[in-house]
Amino acid sequence: MKNSFLSEFKEREYFNQCTNSEELDNLMHSKKINAYIGFDCTAQSLHVGSLLQIMCLRMLQKYGHRPIVLLGGGTTMIGDPSGKEETRKILSTKEIDKNIKNIKRVFDIFLDKKNIKTKPIFVNNFKWLGKLNYIKFLREVGKHFTINKMLSFDSVKLRLEREQSLSYMEFNYMILQAYDFLELNKKNNCVLQIGGSDQWGNIVNGVELIKRSIGKQTFGLTTPLITLASGAKMGKTEKGAVWLDKKLLSPYDYWQFWRNTDDRDVIKFLKMFTDKEIAEIEGMKNKNINELKILLANETTSMLHGKSAAKKAAETAIKTFSAGTFGDELPVVNIKKNEVAFLSANTWDISGSGNYGYNSIWVNRNNNTFDNLDYVPKHQIKDLSKLLDII
Repeated sequence: MKNSFLSEFKEREYFNQCTNSEELDNLMHSKKINAYIGFDCTAQSLHVGSLLQIMCLRMLQKYGHRPIVLLGGGTTMIGDPSGKEETRKILSTKEIDKNIKNIKRVFDIFLDKKNIKTKPIFVNNFKWLGKLNYIKFLREVGKHFTINKMLSFDSVKLRLEREQSLSYMEFNYMILQAYDFLELNKKNNCVLQIGGSDQWGNIVNGVELIKRSIGKQTFGLTTPLITLASGAKMGKTEKGAVWLDKKLLSPYDYWQFWRNTDDRDVIKFLKMFTDKEIAEIEGMKNKNINELKILLANETTSMLHGKSAAKKAAETAIKTFSAGTFGDELPVVNIKKNEVAFLSANTWDISGSGNYGYNSIWVNRNNNTFDNLDYVPKHQIKDLSKLLDII
Protein backbone atom coordinates (compact mmCIF):
# COMPACT_ATOMS: atom_id res chain seq x y z
CA MET A 1 0.00 0.00 0.00
CA LYS A 2 2.03 2.92 -1.33
CA ASN A 3 1.10 6.56 -0.92
CA SER A 4 -2.28 5.90 0.65
CA PHE A 5 -4.05 7.18 3.72
CA LEU A 6 -3.90 3.82 5.45
CA SER A 7 -0.26 3.15 4.59
CA GLU A 8 0.84 6.44 6.15
CA PHE A 9 -1.60 5.87 9.00
CA LYS A 10 0.34 2.71 9.81
CA GLU A 11 3.80 4.22 9.20
CA ARG A 12 3.06 6.98 11.70
CA GLU A 13 1.98 4.33 14.24
CA TYR A 14 -1.62 5.53 14.33
CA PHE A 15 -3.07 2.12 13.48
CA ASN A 16 -4.62 -0.14 16.09
CA GLN A 17 -7.63 -1.97 14.58
CA CYS A 18 -9.84 -1.76 11.50
CA THR A 19 -13.07 -3.54 10.67
CA ASN A 20 -11.83 -4.32 7.14
CA SER A 21 -8.58 -2.57 6.28
CA GLU A 22 -8.19 -4.01 2.76
CA GLU A 23 -11.65 -2.94 1.62
CA LEU A 24 -11.26 0.44 3.29
CA ASP A 25 -7.92 1.03 1.57
CA ASN A 26 -9.42 0.12 -1.81
CA LEU A 27 -12.36 2.46 -1.21
CA MET A 28 -10.12 5.38 -0.21
CA HIS A 29 -8.00 4.76 -3.32
CA SER A 30 -11.00 4.78 -5.65
CA LYS A 31 -12.90 7.78 -4.25
CA LYS A 32 -12.80 10.55 -1.68
CA ILE A 33 -14.83 9.82 1.42
CA ASN A 34 -16.28 11.55 4.47
CA ALA A 35 -15.00 10.28 7.83
CA TYR A 36 -15.74 11.40 11.35
CA ILE A 37 -14.25 11.56 14.81
CA GLY A 38 -16.35 12.48 17.84
CA PHE A 39 -15.24 14.66 20.73
CA ASP A 40 -17.27 14.99 23.89
CA CYS A 41 -17.11 18.47 25.36
CA THR A 42 -16.58 17.74 29.05
CA ALA A 43 -13.89 20.42 29.55
CA GLN A 44 -13.31 23.99 28.40
CA SER A 45 -10.72 22.83 25.86
CA LEU A 46 -8.98 19.74 24.51
CA HIS A 47 -5.61 18.59 25.78
CA VAL A 48 -2.69 16.71 24.26
CA GLY A 49 -4.51 13.44 24.83
CA SER A 50 -6.81 14.41 21.92
CA LEU A 51 -4.00 15.50 19.63
CA LEU A 52 -3.59 12.13 17.89
CA GLN A 53 -7.23 12.24 16.78
CA ILE A 54 -6.72 15.76 15.46
CA MET A 55 -3.68 14.57 13.50
CA CYS A 56 -5.88 11.86 11.96
CA LEU A 57 -8.29 14.55 10.76
CA ARG A 58 -5.37 16.47 9.24
CA MET A 59 -4.23 13.32 7.43
CA LEU A 60 -7.70 12.82 5.97
CA GLN A 61 -7.43 16.29 4.45
CA LYS A 62 -3.91 15.57 3.19
CA TYR A 63 -5.27 12.71 1.06
CA GLY A 64 -8.26 14.67 -0.20
CA HIS A 65 -10.88 13.20 2.14
CA ARG A 66 -13.30 15.32 4.12
CA PRO A 67 -13.31 15.18 7.93
CA ILE A 68 -16.44 15.50 10.00
CA VAL A 69 -15.86 16.82 13.51
CA LEU A 70 -18.65 15.72 15.82
CA LEU A 71 -18.87 17.89 18.92
CA GLY A 72 -20.96 15.86 21.32
CA GLY A 73 -23.45 18.30 22.76
CA GLY A 74 -25.84 15.38 23.24
CA THR A 75 -23.51 12.61 24.38
CA THR A 76 -21.67 14.98 26.75
CA MET A 77 -24.95 15.20 28.67
CA ILE A 78 -24.66 11.43 29.27
CA GLY A 79 -20.92 10.85 29.69
CA ASP A 80 -18.81 8.16 28.03
CA PRO A 81 -17.98 5.41 30.56
CA SER A 82 -15.05 4.12 28.44
CA GLY A 83 -11.85 4.06 30.49
CA LYS A 84 -13.56 5.68 33.48
CA GLU A 85 -13.86 4.28 36.98
CA GLU A 86 -16.77 6.47 38.00
CA THR A 87 -19.60 8.49 36.50
CA ARG A 88 -18.52 11.75 34.89
CA LYS A 89 -19.72 15.04 36.35
CA ILE A 90 -23.02 16.02 34.73
CA LEU A 91 -22.70 19.42 33.05
CA SER A 92 -25.45 21.93 32.34
CA THR A 93 -26.47 22.72 28.77
CA LYS A 94 -24.97 26.19 29.19
CA GLU A 95 -21.60 24.74 30.26
CA ILE A 96 -21.59 22.28 27.36
CA ASP A 97 -22.41 24.99 24.80
CA LYS A 98 -19.58 27.15 26.13
CA ASN A 99 -17.15 24.22 25.93
CA ILE A 100 -18.21 23.49 22.35
CA LYS A 101 -17.43 27.04 21.26
CA ASN A 102 -13.99 26.93 22.89
CA ILE A 103 -13.12 23.48 21.54
CA LYS A 104 -14.13 24.43 17.99
CA ARG A 105 -11.38 27.08 18.05
CA VAL A 106 -8.80 24.30 18.43
CA PHE A 107 -9.95 22.69 15.19
CA ASP A 108 -9.97 26.07 13.45
CA ILE A 109 -6.21 26.17 14.15
CA PHE A 110 -5.30 22.64 13.10
CA LEU A 111 -7.58 22.01 10.13
CA ASP A 112 -7.54 23.59 6.66
CA LYS A 113 -10.72 25.56 5.95
CA LYS A 114 -9.74 26.97 2.54
CA ASN A 115 -10.22 23.93 0.31
CA ILE A 116 -13.95 23.55 -0.19
CA LYS A 117 -13.61 19.82 -0.99
CA THR A 118 -11.82 18.97 2.28
CA LYS A 119 -13.16 21.74 4.52
CA PRO A 120 -14.22 20.17 7.84
CA ILE A 121 -17.90 19.66 8.56
CA PHE A 122 -18.82 20.51 12.16
CA VAL A 123 -21.86 18.82 13.68
CA ASN A 124 -23.39 18.77 17.15
CA ASN A 125 -25.17 15.50 17.94
CA PHE A 126 -27.61 17.26 20.25
CA LYS A 127 -29.35 18.31 17.03
CA TRP A 128 -30.72 14.78 16.61
CA LEU A 129 -30.26 13.18 20.03
CA GLY A 130 -32.17 16.02 21.68
CA LYS A 131 -35.22 15.25 19.53
CA LEU A 132 -35.41 11.50 20.07
CA ASN A 133 -38.69 9.92 21.05
CA TYR A 134 -37.76 7.29 23.63
CA ILE A 135 -40.33 4.66 22.67
CA LYS A 136 -39.68 5.08 18.96
CA PHE A 137 -35.91 4.94 19.56
CA LEU A 138 -36.19 1.68 21.50
CA ARG A 139 -38.35 0.11 18.78
CA GLU A 140 -36.22 1.20 15.80
CA VAL A 141 -32.70 1.23 17.25
CA GLY A 142 -32.71 -0.56 20.59
CA LYS A 143 -33.93 -3.79 19.00
CA HIS A 144 -30.55 -4.18 17.27
CA PHE A 145 -28.62 -4.37 20.57
CA THR A 146 -28.49 -7.34 22.91
CA ILE A 147 -27.72 -7.01 26.60
CA ASN A 148 -25.42 -10.04 26.28
CA LYS A 149 -23.16 -8.24 23.83
CA MET A 150 -23.34 -4.88 25.59
CA LEU A 151 -22.11 -6.52 28.79
CA SER A 152 -19.10 -7.92 26.92
CA PHE A 153 -17.59 -4.52 26.04
CA ASP A 154 -14.71 -3.29 28.19
CA SER A 155 -16.43 0.02 29.03
CA VAL A 156 -19.09 -2.02 30.85
CA LYS A 157 -17.31 -5.25 31.77
CA LEU A 158 -14.39 -3.64 33.61
CA ARG A 159 -16.64 -1.47 35.75
CA LEU A 160 -18.77 -4.45 36.74
CA GLU A 161 -15.76 -6.68 37.45
CA ARG A 162 -14.37 -4.00 39.78
CA GLU A 163 -17.78 -3.68 41.42
CA GLN A 164 -17.88 -0.01 40.43
CA SER A 165 -21.31 1.46 39.79
CA LEU A 166 -22.43 2.00 36.20
CA SER A 167 -25.58 4.03 35.75
CA TYR A 168 -28.30 3.12 33.28
CA MET A 169 -27.62 6.50 31.69
CA GLU A 170 -23.98 5.58 30.96
CA PHE A 171 -24.98 2.07 29.86
CA ASN A 172 -26.92 3.67 26.99
CA TYR A 173 -23.94 5.68 25.75
CA MET A 174 -22.75 3.04 23.29
CA ILE A 175 -26.18 2.95 21.62
CA LEU A 176 -26.18 6.75 21.22
CA GLN A 177 -22.70 6.70 19.67
CA ALA A 178 -23.78 3.99 17.24
CA TYR A 179 -26.82 6.09 16.37
CA ASP A 180 -24.54 9.08 15.68
CA PHE A 181 -22.76 7.05 13.00
CA LEU A 182 -26.10 6.05 11.46
CA GLU A 183 -27.25 9.68 11.34
CA LEU A 184 -24.00 10.89 9.80
CA ASN A 185 -24.14 8.12 7.21
CA LYS A 186 -27.68 9.15 6.21
CA LYS A 187 -27.15 12.92 6.24
CA ASN A 188 -23.46 13.35 5.35
CA ASN A 189 -22.63 10.10 3.55
CA CYS A 190 -20.08 9.32 6.26
CA VAL A 191 -18.57 5.85 5.76
CA LEU A 192 -15.75 5.80 8.31
CA GLN A 193 -15.52 6.45 12.04
CA ILE A 194 -12.11 6.86 13.67
CA GLY A 195 -11.51 6.80 17.42
CA GLY A 196 -9.22 5.68 20.20
CA SER A 197 -8.80 1.99 20.99
CA ASP A 198 -11.18 2.33 23.95
CA GLN A 199 -13.91 3.23 21.43
CA TRP A 200 -13.61 0.00 19.43
CA GLY A 201 -16.77 -1.59 20.78
CA ASN A 202 -18.82 1.56 20.27
CA ILE A 203 -17.51 1.97 16.72
CA VAL A 204 -18.26 -1.65 15.79
CA ASN A 205 -21.78 -1.17 17.16
CA GLY A 206 -22.22 1.72 14.74
CA VAL A 207 -20.95 -0.27 11.77
CA GLU A 208 -23.33 -3.13 12.60
CA LEU A 209 -26.28 -0.81 13.25
CA ILE A 210 -25.91 0.78 9.81
CA LYS A 211 -25.68 -2.65 8.17
CA ARG A 212 -28.81 -3.90 9.92
CA SER A 213 -30.83 -0.71 9.58
CA ILE A 214 -30.15 0.41 6.01
CA GLY A 215 -27.94 -2.34 4.56
CA LYS A 216 -24.89 -0.17 3.87
CA GLN A 217 -21.25 -1.05 4.49
CA THR A 218 -19.22 1.30 6.64
CA PHE A 219 -15.89 1.05 8.41
CA GLY A 220 -14.31 1.56 11.82
CA LEU A 221 -10.68 2.43 12.51
CA THR A 222 -8.97 2.93 15.85
CA THR A 223 -5.72 4.42 17.12
CA PRO A 224 -3.69 2.99 20.02
CA LEU A 225 -3.81 4.35 23.53
CA ILE A 226 -0.64 6.40 23.85
CA THR A 227 1.43 5.95 26.96
CA LEU A 228 4.80 7.54 27.59
CA ALA A 229 7.92 5.42 27.88
CA SER A 230 7.68 6.06 31.62
CA GLY A 231 4.30 4.34 31.64
CA ALA A 232 2.33 7.53 32.30
CA LYS A 233 -0.77 8.40 30.28
CA MET A 234 -0.30 10.88 27.45
CA GLY A 235 -1.76 14.33 28.03
CA LYS A 236 -1.46 14.68 31.79
CA THR A 237 1.40 15.69 34.07
CA GLU A 238 1.67 16.18 37.80
CA LYS A 239 0.85 19.85 37.10
CA GLY A 240 -2.36 18.97 35.28
CA ALA A 241 -3.54 18.70 31.68
CA VAL A 242 -1.40 19.89 28.76
CA TRP A 243 -4.06 22.07 27.17
CA LEU A 244 -4.31 23.01 23.51
CA ASP A 245 -5.33 26.54 24.47
CA LYS A 246 -2.93 29.37 25.29
CA LYS A 247 -5.41 30.77 27.83
CA LEU A 248 -5.00 27.59 29.86
CA LEU A 249 -1.36 26.77 29.07
CA SER A 250 1.16 29.23 27.71
CA PRO A 251 3.02 28.56 24.44
CA TYR A 252 6.22 28.42 26.51
CA ASP A 253 4.84 25.69 28.79
CA TYR A 254 3.58 23.80 25.76
CA TRP A 255 7.02 24.03 24.15
CA GLN A 256 8.66 22.82 27.37
CA PHE A 257 6.32 19.83 27.57
CA TRP A 258 7.60 18.56 24.23
CA ARG A 259 11.20 19.61 24.93
CA ASN A 260 11.19 17.36 28.01
CA THR A 261 10.02 14.28 26.10
CA ASP A 262 11.65 11.05 27.22
CA ASP A 263 14.53 10.08 24.90
CA ARG A 264 12.72 6.82 24.06
CA ASP A 265 9.62 8.67 22.79
CA VAL A 266 11.18 11.35 20.60
CA ILE A 267 11.22 9.55 17.22
CA LYS A 268 7.74 8.12 17.80
CA PHE A 269 6.34 11.55 18.65
CA LEU A 270 8.00 13.15 15.63
CA LYS A 271 6.08 10.63 13.54
CA MET A 272 2.81 11.06 15.39
CA PHE A 273 2.63 14.76 16.10
CA THR A 274 4.48 16.57 13.32
CA ASP A 275 4.10 16.87 9.55
CA LYS A 276 7.69 15.81 8.92
CA GLU A 277 7.90 13.11 6.26
CA ILE A 278 8.56 9.58 7.58
CA ALA A 279 11.72 9.16 5.49
CA GLU A 280 13.13 12.39 6.90
CA ILE A 281 12.37 11.29 10.47
CA GLU A 282 13.94 7.89 9.92
CA GLY A 283 17.10 9.64 8.70
CA MET A 284 17.32 11.60 11.96
CA LYS A 285 17.61 8.64 14.30
CA ASN A 286 21.35 9.06 14.85
CA LYS A 287 21.21 12.81 15.45
CA ASN A 288 21.82 14.41 18.85
CA ILE A 289 18.79 13.60 20.99
CA ASN A 290 18.55 17.12 22.44
CA GLU A 291 18.48 18.62 18.96
CA LEU A 292 15.64 16.26 18.08
CA LYS A 293 13.73 17.26 21.20
CA ILE A 294 14.05 20.91 20.26
CA LEU A 295 12.87 20.07 16.74
CA LEU A 296 9.86 18.24 18.21
CA ALA A 297 9.05 21.17 20.51
CA ASN A 298 9.39 23.69 17.66
CA GLU A 299 7.26 21.71 15.23
CA THR A 300 4.43 20.95 17.65
CA THR A 301 4.35 24.47 19.09
CA SER A 302 4.39 26.03 15.63
CA MET A 303 1.43 23.90 14.61
CA LEU A 304 -0.69 25.09 17.55
CA HIS A 305 0.60 28.55 18.40
CA GLY A 306 2.47 29.63 15.26
CA LYS A 307 6.13 29.82 14.29
CA SER A 308 6.69 33.13 16.08
CA ALA A 309 5.48 31.74 19.43
CA ALA A 310 7.64 28.62 19.00
CA LYS A 311 10.70 30.75 18.24
CA LYS A 312 10.09 32.96 21.30
CA ALA A 313 9.63 29.90 23.53
CA ALA A 314 12.92 28.41 22.29
CA GLU A 315 14.73 31.71 22.83
CA THR A 316 13.28 32.04 26.33
CA ALA A 317 14.48 28.55 27.24
CA ILE A 318 18.00 29.37 26.07
CA LYS A 319 18.08 32.66 27.98
CA THR A 320 16.70 31.12 31.15
CA PHE A 321 18.73 27.93 31.36
CA SER A 322 21.90 28.71 29.44
CA ALA A 323 22.43 32.43 29.86
CA GLY A 324 20.86 32.67 33.32
CA THR A 325 18.64 35.60 32.31
CA PHE A 326 14.94 36.05 31.65
CA GLY A 327 13.12 35.49 28.39
CA ASP A 328 9.95 37.33 27.43
CA GLU A 329 7.85 34.16 27.38
CA LEU A 330 8.77 32.91 30.87
CA PRO A 331 5.50 32.59 32.80
CA VAL A 332 5.08 34.82 35.84
CA VAL A 333 2.67 34.60 38.76
CA ASN A 334 2.12 37.69 40.89
CA ILE A 335 0.83 37.63 44.45
CA LYS A 336 0.21 40.42 46.94
CA LYS A 337 2.30 40.41 50.08
CA ASN A 338 -0.76 40.73 52.31
CA GLU A 339 -2.11 37.49 50.84
CA VAL A 340 0.89 35.58 52.17
CA ALA A 341 1.39 37.43 55.51
CA PHE A 342 4.97 36.95 56.73
CA LEU A 343 7.74 34.41 56.31
CA SER A 344 9.80 32.60 58.85
CA ALA A 345 11.96 29.53 58.52
CA ASN A 346 9.94 27.75 61.21
CA THR A 347 6.49 28.04 59.69
CA TRP A 348 7.03 27.92 55.95
CA ASP A 349 7.89 25.02 53.72
CA ILE A 350 9.04 25.45 50.13
CA SER A 351 9.08 22.62 47.62
CA GLY A 352 9.77 22.65 43.94
CA SER A 353 9.48 20.59 40.81
CA GLY A 354 11.63 21.13 37.75
CA ASN A 355 9.89 18.95 35.20
CA TYR A 356 9.23 21.87 32.86
CA GLY A 357 12.80 23.10 33.07
CA TYR A 358 12.11 25.55 35.90
CA ASN A 359 11.05 25.23 39.52
CA SER A 360 7.43 25.43 40.56
CA ILE A 361 7.08 26.74 44.10
CA TRP A 362 4.40 25.82 46.58
CA VAL A 363 4.37 27.80 49.83
CA ASN A 364 2.77 26.24 52.87
CA ARG A 365 2.17 28.19 56.07
CA ASN A 366 0.74 26.24 59.02
CA ASN A 367 -0.74 23.68 56.60
CA ASN A 368 -2.61 26.34 54.62
CA THR A 369 -1.54 25.75 51.03
CA PHE A 370 -1.29 28.53 48.49
CA ASP A 371 -1.33 26.52 45.27
CA ASN A 372 0.82 27.21 42.24
CA LEU A 373 2.94 30.13 43.34
CA ASP A 374 5.09 28.90 40.54
CA TYR A 375 7.40 29.71 37.64
CA VAL A 376 10.15 31.04 39.92
CA PRO A 377 13.48 29.93 38.38
CA LYS A 378 15.56 27.89 40.79
CA HIS A 379 18.64 30.08 40.48
CA GLN A 380 16.70 33.06 41.87
CA ILE A 381 15.90 31.47 45.22
CA LYS A 382 18.88 32.71 47.22
CA ASP A 383 17.32 32.18 50.64
CA LEU A 384 13.94 31.95 52.32
CA SER A 385 13.84 35.56 53.45
CA LYS A 386 14.06 36.79 49.85
CA LEU A 387 11.05 34.86 48.56
CA LEU A 388 8.61 37.76 48.93
CA ASP A 389 10.90 40.00 46.91
CA ILE A 390 10.98 37.38 44.15
CA ILE A 391 7.25 36.74 43.86
